[in-house]
Amino acid sequence: MSIDMSQFHQVFFEECFEGLEAMESGLLDLNTGDIDSEVINTIFRGAHSIKGGSGTFGFSAVADFTHIMETLLDQMRDGRRPVTQPAVDVLLGSVDCLRAMLTAIQSDDPIDSVAVVVYQSALEIELNGSVKESSPSISQEITGAVEEEEVNEEIYNEDEAAEQGWRIAFSPYLDLLKTGNDPVRLFRELAELGEYTASVNTRDIPDFDDIDPEECNLSWTLKLLSQCTIEEINEIFSWVEGDCELDIQALIKKEAKSIPPSKQIKSEPVIESLVSSPAPTDISLVNIQQPTNATNTPRVDAGGELLIDRRSGGSSSIRVDTAKIDALINIVGEVVITQSMLGLVGENFSMDQLAQLKRGLSQLERHTRDMQQSVMNIRMLPINFVFSRFPRLVHDISAKLNKKIDLKLVGESTEVDKAVVELINDPLVHLIRNSLDHGIEMPEDRIAAGKPEIGTIELKAYHRGGHIVIEIIDDGRGLDKNKLISKAIEKGLINENSILNDKQAFE
Repeated sequence: MSIDMSQFHQVFFEECFEGLEAMESGLLDLNTGDIDSEVINTIFRGAHSIKGGSGTFGFSAVADFTHIMETLLDQMRDGRRPVTQPAVDVLLGSVDCLRAMLTAIQSDDPIDSVAVVVYQSALEIELNGSVKESSPSISQEITGAVEEEEVNEEIYNEDEAAEQGWRIAFSPYLDLLKTGNDPVRLFRELAELGEYTASVNTRDIPDFDDIDPEECNLSWTLKLLSQCTIEEINEIFSWVEGDCELDIQALIKKEAKSIPPSKQIKSEPVIESLVSSPAPTDISLVNIQQPTNATNTPRVDAGGELLIDRRSGGSSSIRVDTAKIDALINIVGEVVITQSMLGLVGENFSMDQLAQLKRGLSQLERHTRDMQQSVMNIRMLPINFVFSRFPRLVHDISAKLNKKIDLKLVGESTEVDKAVVELINDPLVHLIRNSLDHGIEMPEDRIAAGKPEIGTIELKAYHRGGHIVIEIIDDGRGLDKNKLISKAIEKGLINENSILNDKQAFE
């Protein structure tokens, strides 16, 4: 029986979604025109980790998509291209697309091919000024996304025809690691020859009790896209000659099959415009749909559409600080000690041990209360789990409304119960949207009113009297008492003769 790889998949997806969090946060912190190497490095590392993990697990679509993002970020990091708002917007949209791809793979749902091809095209336009017509992944995605339903025959796959490279089957012997060789080093050298993807074979992994950490039980199938020669590949693997089975085959080019005129693929206008126009792509045209059986909490994009939440399967698991686990273990240890003491007292109980029994029961009661509190603390999550969703929301909506808004988060470490976290997201979205849409004025109106051009929304959380208080404060136009009263009369909440003071009207 082999190891269940699903546990490794779960860790991979968790790390990917955390990487996407870091990438999105970094992109929102980037100032256009400035090259902040530290921030760009953080974003780049997130993309690089996702690309590497995806290649290892055989998720080539994710690896190929992330590779283009990585290239764009690398050029920004090296100063070869400026940090512009269009580029940041494309990368933010690509993060959403990547999140949707990973969520679909995790849920065994099909990937939204149209969204992938549009964002991939937008990235290539930022990189090259136009879409490469011979791009294998673009051709493949367009074919799958816009093919008419009546086309049932197998048609020419441009992906395979455009590829030039090698397929490498690498099966190390068990003693490979004992000779000092490391497959990872070979893969790094292989990456210098060109872009590659790898799928790992785990069927030879023994049961957990039989695993020898010095034995190599894995094998790989690699696809290298490069114009290198077979001699260059053999030179890399010469280090492990005699310690593995190696099969190198050239990727076969297939000749195109003609497609009958009546069955020609009809490209959608958005795809045609991507290929022909060098202008930046309006990625807002594409709505990344949430997989039907995903458990993610929806969030709202700048156009009011629901997009998938950046976290995967939020209700199934939580991360717990190790300090909380240690505290619980210590309390359990105290309970066990007290239990043992009470057991000894009970074996040969006499009335002169009554005081000792009472002390033991008192200790047990105290430890039980402490254990209950410790378990409840494990369910507590920092409010930042919710707050961290709003910088992107404010960024997107303020851009759509042509408003300049600065979001300030206060009290992010305030802890609330996990159940509360899941309940307050939607109300907070509604309140933030009210501030964005109706509270903060347009820049020219703010300047005319003697206010700073940039509006401020403050999202604050703090403890007060055993409760958690969440406040949303903005420096916008505020509430109009007369409009509120008119609306209340219109809805029949009050009669026309009612006289309300400010507090009554606002409540």
